[in-house]
Amino acid sequence: MARIEIESDVTGTVWKIEVEEGASVTEGQTLIILESMKMEIPVLASDDGTVAEVMVEEEEPVAEGQVVIVLDA
Repeated sequence: MARIEIESDVTGTVWKIEVEEGASVTEGQTLIILESMKMEIPVLASDDGTVAEVMVEEEEPVAEGQVVIVLDA
């Protein structure tokens, strides 16, 4: 089974986590919503899979390129 690391596209703060570990997701589904410069930025699944690990918590700051979710595909 392939592991896919989903990274943040921007530096910001985790506003809302839309999925939990064990959830099945489809390509393009919103996994996390980040807040950056007063804008909501969705982090999307790059492939179909199952959420193996959520690497962040709500209100946690994240850096561009930081792994926020790991999927098993």
